[in-house]
Amino acid sequence: MEANLRWVVLTAVAPVAWGANYYVTREFLPADRPLWGAALRALPAGLILLALCRRRPRGAWWWRSAVLGLLNTGVFFVLLYVASQLLATSVASTVMAASPLAMMLIAWALVAERPARAHLAGALVGLAGVGLMVLTRTGAVSLPGLAASVAAMLVSSCGYVLAGRWRDGADVLASTSWQLIAGGLVLLPVAALAEGAPPAPGLPELLAFGYVTVVATALAFAAWFAGLRHLPAGTVGLIGLLNPLTGVLLGTAVAGEELGPLQAGGLLLVLAGVVLGRPRGAGGRPGVPTASAAPAEGEACRSAP
Repeated sequence: MEANLRWVVLTAVAPVAWGANYYVTREFLPADRPLWGAALRALPAGLILLALCRRRPRGAWWWRSAVLGLLNTGVFFVLLYVASQLLATSVASTVMAASPLAMMLIAWALVAERPARAHLAGALVGLAGVGLMVLTRTGAVSLPGLAASVAAMLVSSCGYVLAGRWRDGADVLASTSWQLIAGGLVLLPVAALAEGAPPAPGLPELLAFGYVTVVATALAFAAWFAGLRHLPAGTVGLIGLLNPLTGVLLGTAVAGEELGPLQAGGLLLVLAGVVLGRPRGAGGRPGVPTASAAPAEGEACRSAP
């Protein structure tokens, strides 16, 4: 029991860090540098994880890492950065919390992975919660920000489908490091051409970049995968609900965003949908990650064997 509690606490670091990432990005990082923001997040974090696992790609994993890195890191991190800048923290975190549900529907459409009725019901409930959260806000919701969130979910879902087919020959932490490095390397020249020189951050921005890279990426992914190895996937999935909860709490308590009864009801529907959408078959086995066991950022770089 005590050992399990330690793994629960360690695993909780990941969704809390990801939930706080929306706030840190919106409040402290430059709004006009999404390409550099994504590159400076991905590449250093990938190198840190590579130093931990000390494994290089072999065979097909060289080009697989490039493809998954482009989808799951390069494009996804840019879209997530844009969404975090344009949407209120509480809205961004709630919309992205529905990504496991959207991913399940996309996997159904792309590879005919038909969900059970309960899981489909969970997806509908969760997506209805997102709609309630967004449509009932008193302030305007940025349509480009909402589009970036939806696009991020689509891109990460396609990446997850590919990763699910490429399960062989790679430890999950190692493959995550390869994807982060590949995505970061792709982003560097694109950022230099499109946005010019890298940002020259002051101390607040430097600390924010440090948090996003070291805590919300390298440490968070390492903690998440450690939890998946030692806890049942269903337990990890429930811990992942701390992601939107952290974002909403920071948005309302720190950033001063309003959260009325209807928006709170939308958040509860999203959480209920994620719980309903958890696959039951693998829920009792440690080390068996599932699509909806991953919070918004978690599935972005998952290629679990």
